[in-house]
Amino acid sequence: MTRIVVIAGAGPAGLTAALEMLRRSDCVPLVFEADTQVGGISKTVNYRGNRMDLGGHRFFSKSDWVMNWWQEILPVSGSPDELQGMHLAYQGESRSFAASRQPMSGDGRVMLVRPRLSRIYYRRRFFDYPLKLSARMLSNLGWFEAALLGGSYARAKVLPRDPEVTLEDFLVNRFGHRLYLTFFKDYTEKVWGVPCREISAEWGAQRIKGLSVTSALMHALRSAIGGDKGVAQKGVETSLIERFLYPRLGPGQMWEEVRDRVVAAGGQVHLRHAVVAVDHSGESIRRVRVRDLESNEERWIACDAMISTMPVRQLVEQLRPDDADLRRVANGLPYRDFMTAGLVVRGMAAATRRGVVQPAAAPKDNWIYIQEPDVQLGRLQIFNNWSPDLVADPNTVSLGLEYFCTEGGDLWSMENGRFLDFAARELEKIGLIDRRQVLDGTVVRVPKAYPAYFGEYREIGRVRDYLSSFANLFPVGRNGMHRYNNQDHSMLAAKTAVDCLVSGSRDRTALWSINTEDDYHEQREGDRATAGTDTARSSVAAV
Repeated sequence: MTRIVVIAGAGPAGLTAALEMLRRSDCVPLVFEADTQVGGISKTVNYRGNRMDLGGHRFFSKSDWVMNWWQEILPVSGSPDELQGMHLAYQGESRSFAASRQPMSGDGRVMLVRPRLSRIYYRRRFFDYPLKLSARMLSNLGWFEAALLGGSYARAKVLPRDPEVTLEDFLVNRFGHRLYLTFFKDYTEKVWGVPCREISAEWGAQRIKGLSVTSALMHALRSAIGGDKGVAQKGVETSLIERFLYPRLGPGQMWEEVRDRVVAAGGQVHLRHAVVAVDHSGESIRRVRVRDLESNEERWIACDAMISTMPVRQLVEQLRPDDADLRRVANGLPYRDFMTAGLVVRGMAAATRRGVVQPAAAPKDNWIYIQEPDVQLGRLQIFNNWSPDLVADPNTVSLGLEYFCTEGGDLWSMENGRFLDFAARELEKIGLIDRRQVLDGTVVRVPKAYPAYFGEYREIGRVRDYLSSFANLFPVGRNGMHRYNNQDHSMLAAKTAVDCLVSGSRDRTALWSINTEDDYHEQREGDRATAGTDTARSSVAAV
């Protein structure tokens, strides 16, 4: 008999679960998404032909399954001759990069191979990221300061902090106290809005993993003498990768294609629909109540299982547990919200000559981490460098100015026009544009973009145990698990949920183990269902 599975949310986790379900079972997924488009935070926002990638999504994973899955949906652009000799390296294995199971698409539904460059902007100067002991770094810092940083790092190696409880402990142990103060503390606290000493070290373990000064230096040495040129770069820490795949029209193109395949295979995807209530009996979800956000009409839908990507606090509220203390923990789970000011400019780093503004070419960076303490701007994306097709006019530069904030706070509540002017003034203040070169702009707000690891998070184990007590409920994705997952972590969680659904297993150990260990991504796919890691944004940026 056909089984109905309700999926709350059409982001990477929800859509991956839907497609995998249709491929591997008799289940029919009914996907409900409150937004006007699919993709979640991985969607592409189109503003007058300029496409914006919210947060930046490098399509790179150490999971064979994820890399193959992406290439099956969107083949890699290029003829066989162009791709000949370009290989993916998997744990010493080399395989043809063009080994997609799909024929090349002639309609632009492809992925590009893109170079990675991201730098730190500090003291109105650019620093390499990862940090390198280069002439430029020594010149920017000065020899004396560089010596102090080296001594601080040596001290951290000899006398590490023990126990390692907070994110400050984690960063100091890996980079030294002085380097932590110079390049990590201010930026990380700008991102999260709380001191590093109040954030759990678990966050660093998930997002930074093995990256350290030593690993960065070894990477620089390998690069200098010649190393693996493959895109997958299996032995390279995620924050150090130099090439990645990227959909021609941004990450949303991937998830729009997945949506179309889900619908073609018999699933349903309903936009502007939200799950507003969950009815359960004992240990089973029986039905969910869905609201059409356009008509405001509601209806109950009976289901055999539920996959949830909605925020944990929202799901627990709808489940109505008797335990008041459990509800307190779930309701207190913290988030960091996110805003992007999309600006279209004539050029960057404009110079004035005889009263005439002469805009310069944009840097080659995908994104720039703004470490400057005198602005609230956190990160700057240059969309031209992700894919030329994201930009409507190639003679302009499309920028994404990213701010980390609190829903309902001063930045979040700022009127759009005022916020765009504020963002442009900040970018001008640090010398990266001339505000008179701004041609157009738009604002995108993303609530609950980043699940945070402080406050009530310390008791999240109780919430996980409660959710795992339901035989047919599977929380997946970044918000669904209140875990700072990347895109491929969310996909692997969705795959694992479908594994459990197909096999009838109630064991959620594999599901909650994704993105928790340093070495899990080194396991072979056949040995562990939890293999994989993705596009860790940066040990500095943490977003």
